[in-house]
Amino acid sequence: MPRQSAQRGRPPRISRAEILDAARRIVDEEGVGKLTMRRLAGEVGSTPMALYHHVRDKEELLLLLLDDYAARTLRRPAVPADPRERVVAMAAAIREALAACPWIVEVLTADDLMATSALWFVDQILAGLAELGLSPERAVHGYRAIWYYTAGEIIVRSAAARRRAGDDRPTYRERVFAELDGTELPRLAEVAERWGPLTERDTYLDGLRALVDGLARG
Repeated sequence: MPRQSAQRGRPPRISRAEILDAARRIVDEEGVGKLTMRRLAGEVGSTPMALYHHVRDKEELLLLLLDDYAARTLRRPAVPADPRERVVAMAAAIREALAACPWIVEVLTADDLMATSALWFVDQILAGLAELGLSPERAVHGYRAIWYYTAGEIIVRSAAARRRAGDDRPTYRERVFAELDGTELPRLAEVAERWGPLTERDTYLDGLRALVDGLARG
């Protein structure tokens, strides 16, 4: 019995850095859904129990990954004096960082996990909305609307890019639009041939400014 107790108290051979590196490889290559403690243990040549010396559970592991990624990629921009432009600049900086790593958006859309390294950006958005006349409560709701718009835009564009990769066949939407009834759906038929190029344009900043203006007027 004493020998078994000593065995349990022995420090694990793996480090937290090794665990995070392996977890990052899994989510980068296969997505968040493939990240399990069992899979991760096999990746680092250990056991799930050994991982718990470093991380409490998968949620804490994802938080560590988020903080690591945010610390490496989020760059604080200059803070514009105009509150509207401040909100836009902060949201755009978040979008720029996350668009390069869409798996993080899959995690953040759970709405429970947030990288502490990104909190400065959230605080700046709240401050800008407050200067536009929103109460603290409405500023929080405004931030959530901005976040939903930003996360949704990244998710949709990322999914579209994955569908188009290596597949030249017409999409379901293209097949449907090619057969639209112009008498029943005249507006859609008018732009059907241009729908793809129009929706592929990057209009994020235009939409963001319209959203911020609407929040300020509301």
